[in-house]
Formats: sequence, structure tokens, C-alpha cells
Amino acid sequence: MADKNIIRILTENGLRVTPQRTAILEAIMNLHTHPTADDIVQYLRSSHTNIPHGTVYKILDKFVTTGIIQKVKTDGDLLRYDAVKARHHHLYSSVNNSIEDFYDDELDKILSDYFEKKEIPGFIVEDFKLQIIGKRENNPENKRENNPGNKRENNLSGNTKINNQ
Repeated sequence: MADKNIIRILTENGLRVTPQRTAILEAIMNLHTHPTADDIVQYLRSSHTNIPHGTVYKILDKFVTTGIIQKVKTDGDLLRYDAVKARHHHLYSSVNNSIEDFYDDELDKILSDYFEKKEIPGFIVEDFKLQIIGKRENNPENKRENNPGNKRENNLSGNTKINNQ
């Protein structure tokens, strides 16, 4: 039996409640990793072996168009999905491509004030989300060989400079 919250989300968005839709939405909500479609298929493999990849992609597209979830595109053009509706930004690991949610009301206010005062010619800002790229301190995965694209150099002022080659 599907979670009552999942059934409510589907019905409030005008979607029929099907075993495939409930399983996929449950997977997205349980995988707090901003999963890819393949991550979702892997998660479902043990309990829902009969859901084809094509069905997963179609349901994800339907969830996106109805606003149940959002697409999150990473630097490597890897498409992930996010079910969190509250305003938040993303911490994107340059080491292992993981994404974490980042909440900061002060940052939101700074960005909101900025876009209220500053116009972008020919563009209406409707929303903003930051993707903050970096890596966790003291993480053994941070070894340079894991991420050869970013080479760090210290300049004379002591500041760290990032060279993307």
C-alpha cells in the first residue's frame, strides 16, 4: 500500500494513482541523493522488477510537467531529480558528483534584494537557485587524482585560484 502522502501528492496534481507512479515517487522521496533515472530504476529493481526504463522516464517527465518534482542538471550534464519544494540551493561535489540541499535565508534575501534592484535587460527573473560547487573538507575522496579537471594553485596573495582545464 502506498504512503498516504504520495497518494495525496498524485491526486492533488490530477494524476491517477498507479503502482508505477507511487513506486517511482516513493523512490525519489526515499533517495535523498537527487537521483538519476538509473538510480531510481536500481532502487526499484528489488521490489518492482516489472517497471521498464521507458515507463520510469515517462513518469518522471510527467512529474516534472505537473510540478511534483524538478530536474536538476549538473555540470557533467547528468540529469537528476529533486522532490523538495522548499526554497533551497545545491552543494555540488566536484569530487563525486553528489548533490546536497543547502538552505540559507540570508543568502535568499541577498539574492532577492539584488534582483529587485538590478534588472537583466530583456529578462524577467522568476526564481533563482544556486549550484555551489566544491568539496567537503577532510574527505578522503578529495585526492587530486579523483578530479584531474580542477587544479588548484596558490597565488602570491595566498588566495586559492581554481584553474579549470
